[in-house]
Amino acid sequence: NSDFLVVRKTDRRQMALSKRKRCLNAVDVLNRRSCEAEDAGTVSRNNIKLLRGLLLQVILKFSKVWCKSSKSTITCEAGQIWFCFSLHLEPSLLYKLPRRPKQEKFEDALLCQTPLDKTLETPMDQKPNLLVLTTNNWLYRLSAQTGKELQRIYLSPNHRFKYLGWDVSQEVLYVKSVQNKESAGITHNTLMHLAVFKAFPLQIMGIIEINKKVFGNSVSDVVLSQGVLAVSYSNKSVKLYSSEHIFQRQSPLLGGKTVGEFPYGIPVNVHITDSLPVIFEVSCSHTGMQIGYPWHFIHTPPHKKHTGTYHICSLKDCTPARNGIRNMKCCSLETDVIMFHPDDTGRIIHVGPKSIEVLKIVDDLNSLASSMIVEDFSIIIDEHRNRSPRVTVTSSGRTVKQRYDQLDDDPNQETFRMVEYEDELDLLAVVVTHGEEGAVQVRLYDNQNGELLRTIELTESWDETYRHELIFDKDTIVHIEHNCNTTDTCIYVLQFLCT
Repeated sequence: NSDFLVVRKTDRRQMALSKRKRCLNAVDVLNRRSCEAEDAGTVSRNNIKLLRGLLLQVILKFSKVWCKSSKSTITCEAGQIWFCFSLHLEPSLLYKLPRRPKQEKFEDALLCQTPLDKTLETPMDQKPNLLVLTTNNWLYRLSAQTGKELQRIYLSPNHRFKYLGWDVSQEVLYVKSVQNKESAGITHNTLMHLAVFKAFPLQIMGIIEINKKVFGNSVSDVVLSQGVLAVSYSNKSVKLYSSEHIFQRQSPLLGGKTVGEFPYGIPVNVHITDSLPVIFEVSCSHTGMQIGYPWHFIHTPPHKKHTGTYHICSLKDCTPARNGIRNMKCCSLETDVIMFHPDDTGRIIHVGPKSIEVLKIVDDLNSLASSMIVEDFSIIIDEHRNRSPRVTVTSSGRTVKQRYDQLDDDPNQETFRMVEYEDELDLLAVVVTHGEEGAVQVRLYDNQNGELLRTIELTESWDETYRHELIFDKDTIVHIEHNCNTTDTCIYVLQFLCT
């Protein structure tokens, strides 16, 4: 009967909940893995759960295992430090490329991870590649594991290309040229060029000319992102155009082997001569615009009264979301930062010096706005620990009154510096500094509810006058500090070790 069915459904729900909450037994997981009793996906998920459990145990310590300084820029991606080390317990040198002359200096690079759903021509093509752009306009495809040259393409003898970027991550990339600067008595209608490629295999799609006669004289910059050409203007507006529509004007590349070879390069084969349909337009300040799911955008209107605020609006009709004007009203040297959550849950992270807000976009059925912003959870600095006395007494007995409030990111106070998301462990790593000596902690929070799970003390100080990066990759933390002239970089690699 119906009552019996309700009871059975409830029992099933309770059984499912208890199954999800049940702790994994490490010995059981290892036995199953050795017997291949489960599919690869289940094994991988169980391994990650075990690793997360180990990571959060206080008896396991993060220890500094390696430190390196360099006069060149250093980056870390996919378990490798680029100049170029693999990350194990202690980094080991993978390869060293020969020194190049100044005219062949590397300008930019992209790491390409091989797609799992495609079978490429050679086994070497299936492995990760490093795309490198040189000063003399060569685009090289190197093996990310050995540094061996796999392919080279000469871009152009006429336009200097300098920047690499993803249009569609790991699928379509673009190479951007420097802008043509106006000189005395000479006006350039062409602002820049974009060379577009498919990533796997590396294949030329064409070169787009960005002409002021088409896009307007006030155009200041152009990028490709997610199949959209985003054009910024000096009047603080942004216009979006469909790159698919643009490539419909593509003329075929010249046949034969001369395309992409020296000294011919790649011809400009996408000429835009008439106006394009604008698919979206918005005015925003220098902070730019972000678009994310569920199809909203974040921007700051270019008016003085909106300084320090972020507006969250529907992408469909630009209607502001209810509670969509976010203002932390923080008094600090560094501005607060807002972004769509990288876990693709449709949430937003708003980071200030004293608080971190994780926001949700939900449907709003009770107002004219189609959506509403609600707080999922927040992480807040304990103000009692930061509170300093307004009146102090010197050693001579003189009373000194503090006339001005401290900044929210004052070095003497606990301050949130940055937030990183570890997608496999589903953890938020928050960098917190405190004290004049620049003591720094990495605090690990549950990404679902904001619960503090662990605090890790870093041994080096955090100089707020320099630019910093923090990479959190499963059991490894990498701290990169760039000094003020960007010629000396220090890297700190920490891994947990049982003590």
